[in-house]
Amino acid sequence: MITRRLVAPLTAALAESPAVALLGPRQVGKTTLALEVAKGRRAVYLDLESEADRTKLSEPELYLAEHEDELVILDEIQRAPQLFRSLRGLIDGGRRRGRGKGRFLVLGSASIDLLKQSSESLAGRIRYLELAPLDAGEIDRDRLDALWLRGGFPESLLAASDAASLRWRTDFLRTYLERDIPQLGPRIPAETLRRLWTMLAHQQGGLLNAASLARALAVDGKTVASYLDLFVDLLLVRRLSPWHGNVRKRLVKSPKVYVRDSGLVHALLAIDDREALLAHPVAGGSWEGLAIESMIAAAPSGTEAHFFRTSAGAEIDLLLKLPGRRKPWAIEIKRGLAPKIERGFHLGCDAVRPERSLVVYGGDERFPLAEGVEALSLVDLCDDLSAS
Repeated sequence: MITRRLVAPLTAALAESPAVALLGPRQVGKTTLALEVAKGRRAVYLDLESEADRTKLSEPELYLAEHEDELVILDEIQRAPQLFRSLRGLIDGGRRRGRGKGRFLVLGSASIDLLKQSSESLAGRIRYLELAPLDAGEIDRDRLDALWLRGGFPESLLAASDAASLRWRTDFLRTYLERDIPQLGPRIPAETLRRLWTMLAHQQGGLLNAASLARALAVDGKTVASYLDLFVDLLLVRRLSPWHGNVRKRLVKSPKVYVRDSGLVHALLAIDDREALLAHPVAGGSWEGLAIESMIAAAPSGTEAHFFRTSAGAEIDLLLKLPGRRKPWAIEIKRGLAPKIERGFHLGCDAVRPERSLVVYGGDERFPLAEGVEALSLVDLCDDLSAS
């Protein structure tokens, strides 16, 4: 069974805000989720990649005013960012007539940062939600291995075979590089972006070394930074920033970088099945990336995510500071069935003094691993975070 945890937050957001933006990569399930939430209410759906639907909005104020009593779903909003200016007037006019909540649901394949310039006029009128690929907290436990290999894009995860899943992901990568990114404006050679994406996959979970990447691509550091910003804005890559709490240690300052979907990591590296994955050097980093994405997705809105590392060897894979909490949760990520705590984790916890110290591992049981340290499965930790 698959259960998207964003159904309830999206429904609540529409009940409280005139406009809601649901953002996430292409093919992640935004349209399916939007139409699911729209069931039982009057709604109109417009796909801004369709020339016919864009024509309907040639005079947006006139068209949308005719649908004041309906939920208007605008898909692929990044194709027509000028619509945000029209939405402001329609929202303000509707408020004066007592039609203030749940009027517009906009879907976009770009991040908040990429849309901010266009949507500044909607300050106080729009709420943002992010839909990531499926994670460990949204699937049955017996699908976890498939989720790790194939990633969380629904069509990839639910494909008839591993080979069919890999073909889907390969096509997805090609489409993004050759069609979707150029539509957003950047004129960057597709092969250059593919090489960078592949290098990030090889270094999954490693510290960002922009100079090394720049040398490999034969470009300067600023260019690499702009390419990386693009992948982050498209919600395809995560920069996990280091913890900078009140700790008197020499802390690592570079962020760690993850390709956000494990299935895309494996497609970029031509890993086609579980046996090949287990034999590949990226296996540990790939599992860590899946775990981090799953935990961040399960955590309450407003949770801060970091890692901790010092020059002296103290290290914590993930620190989650939940809203309203003074201290973070410290999480060590292991893939095996017999987890052992590294000395660096103990040193990190001594420095950070977390609220909870946890080790995520590949088994199903939950048990104390050491004094003050609990071992549990990724699915169980996602459940704990969802309930927090």
